Amino acid sequence: MTQALYPWQHAAWQQLQQLRQRLPHAILFHGPEGIGKTDFAEHFAQSLLCQAPSPDGHACGQCDPCGWFAQYNHPDYRRVRPEVLDEDDGGDTDDAEAGDGKKSAKAPKAPSKEIKIDQIRALADFMNVSTHRQGMRVILVYPAEALNTAAANALLKTLEEPPPQTMFLLVSNSLDRLLPTILSRCRKFALTMPLQEEALAWLQEQGVGDADVWLAEQGGAPLAAQALAQTEEREVLDEFLRALARPSVETALKVAEKLQKTPVPNMVAWLQRWLYDVFSLKLSGRIRYYPRYQKELAALAKRADIGDLLQALKSVKDRRAIAEHPLAAKLFIEDMLLEYSSIFPS
Repeated sequence: MTQALYPWQHAAWQQLQQLRQRLPHAILFHGPEGIGKTDFAEHFAQSLLCQAPSPDGHACGQCDPCGWFAQYNHPDYRRVRPEVLDEDDGGDTDDAEAGDGKKSAKAPKAPSKEIKIDQIRALADFMNVSTHRQGMRVILVYPAEALNTAAANALLKTLEEPPPQTMFLLVSNSLDRLLPTILSRCRKFALTMPLQEEALAWLQEQGVGDADVWLAEQGGAPLAAQALAQTEEREVLDEFLRALARPSVETALKVAEKLQKTPVPNMVAWLQRWLYDVFSLKLSGRIRYYPRYQKELAALAKRADIGDLLQALKSVKDRRAIAEHPLAAKLFIEDMLLEYSSIFPS
């Protein structure tokens, strides 16, 4: 069952209820990663399918449809997401993604990080049958930017001519990665970053130690901070940041050799935040992501040229677009760190 809303989402929920009188056929929830957008969308999906929602729009949690929803067995609900998210959840799948459920005799392939066209096509049968008890059907797509080109075009056709009694809920961390035509077919609904005090209080309630450190390093996103705190990534992150504090050709080569098994997108994101802090410190004296490294960041800010920092920030942003599929991780990391070290003359 979907959990209660996060403390920072109550105002957004009240705003969302204003759409209930004239529901659009598609709503696109968007905002920063790690703030609970998908949980919010699922909470809304359950409320749309509930037989007896409360006056403030929440699902009752007691009726049969709520029970089906809790088990992801509601006949009028589908989630469409990359296969890798099913693996992360311990293998949970739904009909829109799992096909006929038969196991393949072929060797297992790495789960896809994309939403494929077959997943969108599989919705056709679902949308062409009558809904249960003549109610609404709901389709949740997340993250929407994971749609590959063919899948995005297939979804667009459905959004242009939506079936009756069908609601699409899309969730996105990056609107600029979606087709403009998809954006134009959806009612956009922004979800914002919580206040720092609110996020910190929630993390502390969850038992997260050093909550302020984790929250800062995730740019204020509490769910991202909680997730990182539960991994063993701290040691790797600190080693990477210590290397960034001592930029050199030798350091770049050593780090690329030692950390080549670390997910490349993670390192690109760490570097992007580090460069932002150097740039921000040089320009305004402020640090956002890595306050524990204030001394090291200040030393680098003195050595760097503003123009070089701007170019480095642009370069690392471009790298994020290809970080999921580097041709050779070690070479990718080497090139990234060598370029980084070049902006800090000895």
